Amino acid sequence: MLEAAHYSASGARHPAAFALPAELFDGTVNEPVLHQAVKTYLGNQRQGTAATRTRSFVSGGNQKPWRQKGTGRARQGTTRAPHWRGGGVVFGPHPRDYRADLPKKVRQLARRSALNARAREGNLVVIDPVTLEAPKTRAVAGLLTALGVADRKVLVLTHGLNSLLHLSSRNLQSVRVLPFHEASAYDVLWAGTVLVESPALGAEAPGAEVLEAKATPKKAKAVKQKAATAKAPKAAKAKAKAAPKAKAAKKAAKPRAKKESK
Repeated sequence: MLEAAHYSASGARHPAAFALPAELFDGTVNEPVLHQAVKTYLGNQRQGTAATRTRSFVSGGNQKPWRQKGTGRARQGTTRAPHWRGGGVVFGPHPRDYRADLPKKVRQLARRSALNARAREGNLVVIDPVTLEAPKTRAVAGLLTALGVADRKVLVLTHGLNSLLHLSSRNLQSVRVLPFHEASAYDVLWAGTVLVESPALGAEAPGAEVLEAKATPKKAKAVKQKAATAKAPKAAKAKAKAAPKAKAAKKAAKPRAKKESK
């Protein structure tokens, strides 16, 4: 079983290593599949908009430059032939589509191979969930410095979408932030170090009780006030609905009481 170093969100190392899940990290690296995946990815990034003009697109050359015979020069049909200056281009690039597709299982195998390669090299690090109150590039830079990877290309794989972490790291040219399930084999191989949040690998995330304990008293009061204001209209509606029924019951009870007195 492969293991990875485990760090806290502040950069402190945990004493025990993190055991990587066996269903994803089996230790096998399929290099031919990795090569195929990277080649396909880079090919799909090409726009294919390069173009050259052939002799049919070059203006001019409508008439024969000189007569066929008697001049002592080679025969020419047009001044826009490829061997003339200003003529058309032969075998030049034209707009085309370089896109290619890979089967789903091949993409999955390439992704597992890339993760296994980084884990076997010791360049895959597990960190606790990173929580930020506001976008701060300084906080992300400090975390990378504490981990000792500030001078390397770093890929941060989060558990779900973390918009604050993404906004905090987009000014760092050597850092990319992606959800764990969206990272491709090329993304993993691009990075020298891969940081993965522990919940993305199956570890238990901090529960609601821990989050409530961290909340400030002001936030707790605000939550209670919102709950009370939300319940008040519901209670008023319930009373309004119950009032006609109570009146009808009283009216039905009065005739019965008169009959019994007689």
